[in-house]
Amino acid sequence: MILLILGLVAFFAVHLVSAVPGLRAGLVRKFGEIGYKVFFSIASLATLVFLIWTYAQAPLVEIWTPPPWTRLVAMVAMLVALIVLMGAFFPGAIKQQLKHPMLAAIKIWAIVHLLANGDLAGMLLFGGFLAYGVINRVAARRRDEYMPVSSVRAGWRNDLIAVVLGLALYAAFVGFLHERLIGVALTG
Repeated sequence: MILLILGLVAFFAVHLVSAVPGLRAGLVRKFGEIGYKVFFSIASLATLVFLIWTYAQAPLVEIWTPPPWTRLVAMVAMLVALIVLMGAFFPGAIKQQLKHPMLAAIKIWAIVHLLANGDLAGMLLFGGFLAYGVINRVAARRRDEYMPVSSVRAGWRNDLIAVVLGLALYAAFVGFLHERLIGVALTG
C-alpha cells in the first residue's frame, strides 16, 4: 500500500503544479511553453503508469462487499463521464455548463468506482482522485474569479463530437480496454 500512496502523491504533485500560483508561470519562463508542456506530458504519463502499476501490485484487502447494483450505476455513470470528458476537449454547451468538464469527469469516475469497489487499494485510489477533483475544482473556482473561463463556445457540433467520441471510448473500454489496461473485464 505504501507504493500506491507514493504513486498517488507523485501523480497529484505533478498535476497540482498549475494550481500553485506562479509555479507554472515560472516553469514556462524557464523552459518555454513548449518545453513546459513536453515536461508536463512526460511527467504525467510516467506518474500515471507508475500509479497504475502500484495499484495492480497492491494486496487485495476487502473492506466491504459492494451490492450488485453498484456495477450498473458505474456502467451508466461512466458513459456520462466519458462524454463529459470529451467535452473538455471540444468546447460547446457541455464545457460552458460545467466550466471544468475534465474535473467533473474525474469526480464522476472516482465516485462510481468507490461505490463499485470495496477494497482498500480502490478506496485509496478512487478516494484520492475524488479529493483531488474537489480540491482542484475549488482552486479552479478561485482562479476563475481572476481569469474567467471563456463563455465563447463553438456550438452544437462540438457537443456532437464529444458525444460520439465519448460513446466510442465507452464502447472501447467496455469491450476490451478496461480488461487490457486495468485487468478487470466489464463484459461476460
